[in-house]
Amino acid sequence: MLSIIVAVAKNRVIGKDNQLIWHLPKDLQFFKKTTDGHIIVMGRNTLESLPFKLPNRTHWVVTRNPDYHPPYEGVEVFHSVEDVQEAAKDKHVYIIGGAQIYKQFINIVDELLVTEIDQEFEGDVTFPVIDSSKFEKIASVEGEVDAKHPWPFAFVTYRRKE
Repeated sequence: MLSIIVAVAKNRVIGKDNQLIWHLPKDLQFFKKTTDGHIIVMGRNTLESLPFKLPNRTHWVVTRNPDYHPPYEGVEVFHSVEDVQEAAKDKHVYIIGGAQIYKQFINIVDELLVTEIDQEFEGDVTFPVIDSSKFEKIASVEGEVDAKHPWPFAFVTYRRKE
């Protein structure tokens, strides 16, 4: 199964200057719990923005550069979405960004795990519009607003329609 996992602002912004804009500990916990023990797929910029390899996950990177050498040991390099699809057969794989990777995968993934933040942010990258003719919302769990979570948010699951 291919899943996208992403946090998205009300205006579809997902980042700025190759960084997350907000800090929501419950979203980070959700990401960690969900992807733990699985394969995560990302673009080169996303990989290079990580301060280290994320523990207990297999890292796959997608890049058009045939000579790319990842900054971390054990990262598997792919050069196309199709190569990732082939390697991902019979596995649960999470697409974690960035914007170009989301755009390339959104038409083939089985589900979207979206932390929807009810706040607009200024940013330079956005998430594609979720096409309701292709995806249906099957679950939504509201997050609790508190001192560490100043904006309303929800964990929303979308499944591809048959």
